[in-house]
Formats: sequence, C-alpha cells, structure tokens
Amino acid sequence: MLCALAVGLKYKLGFDDSLDVVAVHLVAGTAGTIALGFIAMPVDGEGGGLFYGGGGGQLLAQVVSVLVAVTLSAVMTAIIGLGIHKTIGFRVTADDEVSGVDLSEHAETAYEFGGLGVGGQFHPTTNVAATENASEKVNS
Repeated sequence: MLCALAVGLKYKLGFDDSLDVVAVHLVAGTAGTIALGFIAMPVDGEGGGLFYGGGGGQLLAQVVSVLVAVTLSAVMTAIIGLGIHKTIGFRVTADDEVSGVDLSEHAETAYEFGGLGVGGQFHPTTNVAATENASEKVNS
C-alpha cells in the first residue's frame, strides 16, 4: 500500500523515476526495516521488538540503520552522479530523445510502431535509407 501511495506521490511532485525505484525500494525497504523494530521476536527471552516487550532498543537500531543506509546511498550516488555529469553527461540531445534513444544510441528499435521494426531487426548491412526513412516517420 505504501509503495502504491509513493508512486502516486511521484506523479504529483513531478519526479522523474520511470521505473518507480524510489517507491518500490526506498519506501518498501524503509517500511520493512522499521517494522522489524515493532515485530521482532525476542531471542532467548531478551530483546525483541516494541510489541513483544523489548522496549525501544530494537526500534531505535532499525531507525539508525535506515538513516545510515540512506546517507551512504545518497553520498555514493552523488559521487557517481558527479563523475557521470563531468565525463559523459546524463542527457542525450533533444533530437535523439525525439527520434528515440534506441535508434540514436543503439541503431535499432525496441518496438514496432508504424513499421519501424522490432528490436534486433536492424543490421548494419541492411538498407540504411530505409532506416533513415523510419527515423523521419518518428520525427513527424
């Protein structure tokens, strides 16, 4: 339920997350990890989650582990993103985006739309003019 709500929130906030990675992994992972602080079973009569008389120790440990994981992920992602931004960049050109990244980056199409072919159908030895005509159809 939380993941579905997070996907809906993504659209309202205008985030660019085409695979719903944040909604599925961050939200579900955080909820599941913190839930253990409530429902963890005691081991040998000690510890356990809040619902099993273990006090708040396990819940605090779970919250701290989420904060550490999110912080480490954010820092490492920022470092990797900065490296990508400074070297090859994140975006393709506007023309490549309109014509389709599959065609501009891989010289093939992934889906059949108006006779453009199915992924794997493009071969460098085939008629290049036909491929260029297909690209023009996408642009129009």
